[in-house]
Amino acid sequence: MMNISGIIVGAAVFFSIGICHPAVIKMEYHLGKQSWWIWLVAGLAFCSLSLFVNNDIASTIIGGFAFSCLWGIHEMFLQEKRVLRGWFPENPRRHSYYESRRIEMQGKL
Repeated sequence: MMNISGIIVGAAVFFSIGICHPAVIKMEYHLGKQSWWIWLVAGLAFCSLSLFVNNDIASTIIGGFAFSCLWGIHEMFLQEKRVLRGWFPENPRRHSYYESRRIEMQGKL
């Protein structure tokens, strides 16, 4: 009998990355990188949840999603740099913030 649990977990983690990446972009656009703590809370909550789920596959999938959320913290800071470089659109309501960051980061991007 074949064991398909690896395929299931792999697909679920791939799906979670596919959810988290656009969510990071949207959150940085609307809330700024200061919202990184939301990713931390979500990641820690899913880590905790994975400890209490009895099903191995479900626990592994939840743990994978937890670490996708935790990786979102890193991506949030990188996303701001991408916006400052002009690779992604900036939120016009936060233009003055981006301009001040560009002045601060002059030569560091």
